[in-house]
Amino acid sequence: MSTVFTEPTNLGDLLKYEAPNQYSRDTVTVASGQNLGLGAVVGVVTATQKVKAIDPAATDGTQIAAGVLLQACDATTADRPGILLTRHAVVHDESLLFPLGLTLPEKAAALSQLKSIGIVPRKGA
Repeated sequence: MSTVFTEPTNLGDLLKYEAPNQYSRDTVTVASGQNLGLGAVVGVVTATQKVKAIDPAATDGTQIAAGVLLQACDATTADRPGILLTRHAVVHDESLLFPLGLTLPEKAAALSQLKSIGIVPRKGA
Protein backbone atom coordinates (compact mmCIF):
# COMPACT_ATOMS: atom_id res chain seq x y z
CA MET A 1 0.00 0.00 0.00
CA SER A 2 1.42 3.39 -0.95
CA THR A 3 0.78 6.65 0.80
CA VAL A 4 -0.56 9.54 -1.26
CA PHE A 5 0.38 13.05 -0.27
CA THR A 6 -1.53 16.09 -1.47
CA GLU A 7 0.40 19.33 -1.44
CA PRO A 8 -1.67 22.45 -0.76
CA THR A 9 -1.49 25.41 -3.10
CA ASN A 10 1.61 27.48 -2.44
CA LEU A 11 2.72 30.95 -3.47
CA GLY A 12 4.59 29.56 -6.50
CA ASP A 13 1.37 28.00 -7.79
CA LEU A 14 -0.43 31.35 -7.63
CA LEU A 15 2.12 34.08 -8.34
CA LYS A 16 3.87 33.85 -11.70
CA TYR A 17 5.34 37.34 -11.90
CA GLU A 18 5.58 40.40 -9.71
CA ALA A 19 7.61 43.60 -9.92
CA PRO A 20 10.93 43.73 -8.06
CA ASN A 21 11.43 45.11 -4.55
CA GLN A 22 7.94 44.26 -3.28
CA TYR A 23 6.37 46.93 -5.55
CA SER A 24 3.39 44.68 -6.28
CA ARG A 25 2.54 44.10 -2.60
CA ASP A 26 0.85 46.06 0.16
CA THR A 27 0.38 45.24 3.84
CA VAL A 28 -3.33 45.24 4.76
CA THR A 29 -5.66 44.39 7.59
CA VAL A 30 -7.98 41.45 6.98
CA ALA A 31 -11.30 42.17 8.68
CA SER A 32 -12.40 39.80 11.44
CA GLY A 33 -15.07 37.21 10.86
CA GLN A 34 -13.48 35.39 7.93
CA ASN A 35 -10.90 32.76 7.12
CA LEU A 36 -9.38 33.47 3.71
CA GLY A 37 -6.99 31.26 1.79
CA LEU A 38 -3.94 32.00 -0.31
CA GLY A 39 -5.22 33.45 -3.58
CA ALA A 40 -8.46 34.89 -2.21
CA VAL A 41 -9.79 37.76 -4.31
CA VAL A 42 -10.71 40.58 -1.95
CA GLY A 43 -12.23 44.02 -1.88
CA VAL A 44 -11.60 46.93 0.49
CA VAL A 45 -14.23 48.19 2.91
CA THR A 46 -14.33 51.91 2.14
CA ALA A 47 -15.08 53.02 5.72
CA THR A 48 -12.31 51.01 7.41
CA GLN A 49 -9.80 50.21 4.63
CA LYS A 50 -9.86 46.57 5.82
CA VAL A 51 -10.08 43.79 3.25
CA LYS A 52 -12.80 41.18 2.96
CA ALA A 53 -13.67 38.52 0.42
CA ILE A 54 -15.14 40.08 -2.70
CA ASP A 55 -18.94 40.37 -2.57
CA PRO A 56 -20.59 41.61 -5.77
CA ALA A 57 -23.84 42.30 -3.86
CA ALA A 58 -22.14 44.55 -1.29
CA THR A 59 -22.23 48.35 -1.24
CA ASP A 60 -19.33 48.90 1.19
CA GLY A 61 -16.50 48.75 -1.35
CA THR A 62 -16.00 44.99 -1.29
CA GLN A 63 -18.05 44.67 -4.47
CA ILE A 64 -14.90 45.69 -6.39
CA ALA A 65 -11.87 43.40 -6.60
CA ALA A 66 -8.88 45.23 -5.11
CA GLY A 67 -6.29 42.47 -4.99
CA VAL A 68 -5.29 38.91 -4.18
CA LEU A 69 -4.10 37.63 -0.81
CA LEU A 70 -0.57 36.25 -0.93
CA GLN A 71 -0.97 34.22 2.25
CA ALA A 72 -3.76 32.40 4.03
CA CYS A 73 -5.24 34.52 6.79
CA ASP A 74 -7.45 33.26 9.60
CA ALA A 75 -9.23 36.34 10.90
CA THR A 76 -12.13 34.36 12.33
CA THR A 77 -11.95 35.96 15.77
CA ALA A 78 -9.97 39.17 15.22
CA ASP A 79 -8.51 41.43 12.53
CA ARG A 80 -5.22 40.06 11.19
CA PRO A 81 -2.41 41.50 9.06
CA GLY A 82 -2.10 40.25 5.51
CA ILE A 83 -0.07 40.72 2.35
CA LEU A 84 -2.07 41.81 -0.69
CA LEU A 85 -1.03 41.69 -4.32
CA THR A 86 -2.31 45.01 -5.65
CA ARG A 87 -0.51 45.85 -8.90
CA HIS A 88 1.87 44.84 -11.70
CA ALA A 89 1.66 41.05 -11.49
CA VAL A 90 0.67 37.85 -13.28
CA VAL A 91 -1.27 35.15 -11.44
CA HIS A 92 -2.44 31.67 -12.37
CA ASP A 93 -6.20 31.99 -12.81
CA GLU A 94 -6.99 28.53 -11.42
CA SER A 95 -5.26 29.39 -8.13
CA LEU A 96 -7.55 32.35 -7.46
CA LEU A 97 -10.16 31.79 -4.75
CA PHE A 98 -13.65 33.23 -5.07
CA PRO A 99 -16.54 32.96 -2.61
CA LEU A 100 -18.92 30.05 -3.16
CA GLY A 101 -21.96 31.00 -5.16
CA LEU A 102 -20.25 33.61 -7.31
CA THR A 103 -21.81 33.48 -10.78
CA LEU A 104 -19.76 33.29 -13.97
CA PRO A 105 -20.59 36.92 -14.89
CA GLU A 106 -19.60 38.06 -11.36
CA LYS A 107 -16.33 36.14 -11.60
CA ALA A 108 -15.66 37.63 -15.07
CA ALA A 109 -16.30 41.12 -13.66
CA ALA A 110 -13.87 40.47 -10.78
CA LEU A 111 -11.20 39.24 -13.20
CA SER A 112 -11.72 42.36 -15.31
CA GLN A 113 -11.37 44.52 -12.19
CA LEU A 114 -8.09 42.78 -11.32
CA LYS A 115 -6.81 43.43 -14.86
CA SER A 116 -7.73 47.10 -14.53
CA ILE A 117 -5.36 47.45 -11.56
CA GLY A 118 -2.55 45.54 -13.28
CA ILE A 119 -3.07 42.01 -11.97
CA VAL A 120 -3.23 39.77 -15.02
CA PRO A 121 -4.83 36.32 -14.54
CA ARG A 122 -3.47 33.79 -17.05
CA LYS A 123 -4.41 30.23 -17.85
CA GLY A 124 -1.57 27.82 -17.25
CA ALA A 125 0.72 30.70 -16.36
